[in-house]
Amino acid sequence: MKNKYKIVVYAICKNEEKFVENWVNSMSEADEIHVLDTGSSDNTVEELKRLGVHVETKKIDPWRFDVARNESLKLVPLDTDICVCTDLDETFLPGWRKILEEVWDDKTTRLRYNYNWKLDENDFPLVNFYIEKIHKRKDYHWAHPVHEILEPEIEEVFKTTDKITVNHRPDETKSRSSYLPLLELSVKERPLDDRNMHYLGREYMYYGMWNEAIDTLIRHLHLPTSTWKDERCASMRFISRCYINLNRFAEAEMWLDKAIKEAPYLRDPFVERALLAFTLEDYDGTEKYCKEALKIENHPKSYINEIFSYNGTIEDLLSLCAYYKGNTVDALKWVNLALKYRPEDERLNGNKRTFLNEK
Repeated sequence: MKNKYKIVVYAICKNEEKFVENWVNSMSEADEIHVLDTGSSDNTVEELKRLGVHVETKKIDPWRFDVARNESLKLVPLDTDICVCTDLDETFLPGWRKILEEVWDDKTTRLRYNYNWKLDENDFPLVNFYIEKIHKRKDYHWAHPVHEILEPEIEEVFKTTDKITVNHRPDETKSRSSYLPLLELSVKERPLDDRNMHYLGREYMYYGMWNEAIDTLIRHLHLPTSTWKDERCASMRFISRCYINLNRFAEAEMWLDKAIKEAPYLRDPFVERALLAFTLEDYDGTEKYCKEALKIENHPKSYINEIFSYNGTIEDLLSLCAYYKGNTVDALKWVNLALKYRPEDERLNGNKRTFLNEK
């Protein structure tokens, strides 16, 4: 049966030889695959060509992700109906093309679909959200030196599907040292961009630059475009983490209380408040915030959700609090619930043995 649309995959890469075969197999449902290699010193280019991928090489200097993405988009033929941008450490679940052709129509300009950003050792999604990197060929360009996004030159018409899923299996050995200077450049270029400001503050936090992170995240909160409550809540949580590392626990508590007030529908600020209470040996407070978190059953499809809010951490904390308060019956109940998430966890299993012996 003749395909309804011409679909082309495009990507950038550098030294990703070990991903090539799985990636090409996953992308082979497309009509064409085009890759811009930005300077591989391994066999990435040779392997891609061997598997029939159209490859060009170009050095991007100074390095910017948006420039590289735009150069790779230029490789896509102009008669393409649907562009699919991926990275070589990402793979689609099979059958994605058929679903894409069913969902897409002639008015669609862009598609939202499932992205498993982090998987456990059994391929269970730990962090899942929507991404939007499938788009029409014309009227789009990439922007921002890092954490680049597609910017439209037209009014967009989105479709959303849960039936297309991409799995992300990154190379954990790759350096992300370029991210900080590129984020600083992003903020310099667009000082009123709330997304970039949030990312920069978060990056300072990752680097242990506590005061710089606090200042930048507060700047994020004061931007007029900073209106997404989930992200505002995350900035407040990150400020709290910085104050914890500075041993300024009163300020850390204050910012977590602000985060809870900002987004009371999210588990994350309650769990971080519980973790801080536990660190301060406030077991009543830990129980209080854990139980508030458990009242929230929904798990939003957002990159900003924390793994610890849904991986048994809450139940683990409640088991420890019950034990320290002398209630081994509840301690056993909660540790058994925690073990449903992490049945092989040695510490949790050790705790259970301890609770059984003292019951």
